Parts: sequence; C-alpha cells; structure tokens
Amino acid sequence: MEAKKENILGTERIGKLLLTYSIPGVISMLVNSIYNMVDQIFIGQGVGYLGNAATNVVFPFSQIMMALSIMVAAGTAANVGLNLGKKREEEANHFVGTGFCLAMINGLAVLIVAQLLMPILLRVFGATDLVMPYAMDYGRIVLIGFPFISCGMFMNEIVRMDGSPRLSMIAMIAGAIVNLIFDPLFIFVFHWGVRGAALATIMGQILTFFILITRMFRLKTLEFNKSDFRLQPKRVGIICKIGISGFLTNIAFLFVTILLNNQAIRYGSMSVYGAEIPLTCFGIVMKINSLMTAVIIGVTHATQPIFSYNYGAQKYRRIRQLFFMAALTTVIIGAIGAVVFHVFPQPIINLFGQESELYNEFAIMSLKTMTTLVFVIGVVMLAGAYFQSVGKPLRAVIFSLSRTVLFSMPLMVILPIFFGVKGLLYAFPGGDILSITLAIIMIALEFRSLPKEDVGITGA
Repeated sequence: MEAKKENILGTERIGKLLLTYSIPGVISMLVNSIYNMVDQIFIGQGVGYLGNAATNVVFPFSQIMMALSIMVAAGTAANVGLNLGKKREEEANHFVGTGFCLAMINGLAVLIVAQLLMPILLRVFGATDLVMPYAMDYGRIVLIGFPFISCGMFMNEIVRMDGSPRLSMIAMIAGAIVNLIFDPLFIFVFHWGVRGAALATIMGQILTFFILITRMFRLKTLEFNKSDFRLQPKRVGIICKIGISGFLTNIAFLFVTILLNNQAIRYGSMSVYGAEIPLTCFGIVMKINSLMTAVIIGVTHATQPIFSYNYGAQKYRRIRQLFFMAALTTVIIGAIGAVVFHVFPQPIINLFGQESELYNEFAIMSLKTMTTLVFVIGVVMLAGAYFQSVGKPLRAVIFSLSRTVLFSMPLMVILPIFFGVKGLLYAFPGGDILSITLAIIMIALEFRSLPKEDVGITGA
C-alpha cells in the first residue's frame, strides 16, 4: 500500500519541525497536568487539605493507567515511524490497529481491577483514616475515565505521527475547558466536593476521546481498514518491547509516590508537622513540578516521531541536530521554571488553599528544595526518548529507572535517617545530579557510534 503523501518528518528543516511539534506538544502536556492541578486547586479551596491529600493517594491509580497507556502509545508510534521511514506503509497500518485494541483492553482491565481492590490499595498508597473517605469518593468516579484515557493517549500519538500535532492539541484543550467549567460548578455550586471534581475530570477526558476518534479513519499518511483493528500477538510483543521504557518510567514513579507517601507519614509524625501536612505538601509540590516538567516533556515528546522516522531513513545528521537543539531548549525552560519557583513560592502555594503557619513553612521549603535542579531533567528525558524512539529498549529502560529507582528511592530511605522528614526533600536534587551524569555519558557514547553522514534515503 502506498502512502497518501510524503511525510514531512524526513524533509522539513529540523528547527521548524521541533517548533511545529513542540508547541502543540507542550500545550497538550500542560493541559494533561492541568487536569490534576485544577482538581487540587478547587478541592483545596472548596474542601480543604484533606481533600487534596485524597487526590494524592488516588494518584497512583492514574500512574498505573498512564504507564500502560504510554507503553502502548509510544511503542506503537515508534514502530509506525520506523516503518514509515523505511516505506513500509502496510506494516505501519497493522501496528496502528493492534495498538488501538491493546489500549482499549488495558483501560478496561485497570478500571475493573482497581474498583475491586480500591480499599486495600488506597491503604498501600498511604491513605490515613482521615483521608480514606475522601479518597474513596474521588477514586470510584475518576476510574471510570480510564478506558477513555488509554485510547485517547494512543490516538494522540498516532495523530502526531501522522503529521497533525495541532489536532491532538485541540482535543486536549477542549477536554481541559470542560474540566475548568464544571470543576467549580460541581464543587462550589452543587457542593459535590471531591466527587464533583472527579466527575468534571472524566467529562473532559471523554470529550478528548471523541474528538480524536473522529480523525482515526481520515489520516494523511496512513490508510488502514477496519480489518487492521485486531489483536496480533506478534505485534503486541514488539509494541511492548519498544514501549517498555515508558511503562517502567511511570511504574517507577508510582513506587516513588508510594514510598514518599509512606515515608512522609512515618517521619512526618515524628516532627512538628505531623503526618498529614507532609503527605499533602509532597503531593502538591509534585503536581506543581509536573506543570513545569510538562513543558519539558512536551518538547522531548515532540522529538519522538522525528527521531523514529529519521532513524528508519538513516538520516543521522538530522538526529544529532535535533537532539542538541532540543536539549538546549529544555535546559532554558527548566532554568526559567526553577527561578519562578524560588522567587514566588508563597503565591504558588496559596493557590491550593491557605492553611496553618506550619503548613506554609513546610510547603515552601518543599517547593524550593525539590525543584532546585529541574533544569537538568530535560536532558535525561530527552536521552530516554531518543533510545525509545529508535528501537533500543534496553538503554531506554536504564533511563526509565535511573532517576527514580536507582537514585531517588535509595536516597528517600537513607537521608531521612539522618535528616528526618526533610531528608525526603534532599532526595530529589540528589537523584537529579546522578541521573544527568549518566545521561551525558550514555548519549555521548551513542552518538559516537552512529555514522557521521547519512547512509539512507537522501533529500533532507
């Protein structure tokens, strides 16, 4: 089967491609982070810090769903890009169909299992007796959106790979607008509390899903049939192999969240702050930080289809140019974010509700310390995105585990022994230092091994 038109990923100038894909990518990732941020802001103002603590302990469910969704979406998109670069359009179509079926199955499976085991898992995730009722109310509803999240993320990747990043952005923005409208309505007018916040969230996710699915059979460079939409075991294995690094990144972050919540309760109860203040503050700071890293992820995410296509086409000069241009961009963005967090900590914390003096003290300290080195993590993410995009899952897995499992988690166990609950804060910049060192070494070795000149299809 012939492609309907030549894909711009192999022909357009790298600078223009990065800008074209980054702007919608950044907006899409920001919107995704805003879903959680908006809930926390309105819950903090309308319910209080126990409501925010509830969203923090429910968040691991979303991380599990995100892990599976990213594995399927990124794994499929990488295979589609590599096959398009090699002019194997029919094989790319088969991967799209298999990936969509797998995404739907994952969403339904997580929804059912999480609903059945929710009380047990919430305890594991760090819910205290005071937080549990709020967490149950929020979790029961927000889980309903998981099949729409899974399929929506998958279609988002395929639409971007097809050369339509703006459509994915529009779909995400539309969902966010619905969330922004109904969150305050359900919380402050109808007085539905955390249940209203959860309902507004899934309404936005459902709208995003329906916008994207209308485009799936009208793509520009892919032309597949309904018969392609079936689960093919061979391709499932290939998708999971390449996408495993994205899965492990989020699962590792899940374990970080669980460990952080439980360590916060343990060492917080030994301090003047108590258990609930650190539990709430860590969750809020991680959500604030996620807003900053969403911009960085948007840039690194934008590089993935470009890396995949050009690696498949053996256009190595374009790959090197893209990496260094994107790395510089993420460092500048991260540096700006770090300055903002350190100069305006109190106004940022106040968005989530104004509590006691102890609460404000710990929240500001957490925000400043945990985001100190946010400007370096973009290079780490970019290195992982590169290895995943070019079909080198083992190296991508190393980056998936380095910052969290290999570095941050051990520090979260060791440092509180000496510094108490504050030691949990120091684990984040410590993990950043170690992971950026590893990233620089591995990407330097990788680029040294690539041919210096293009050896594939010319014309870029």
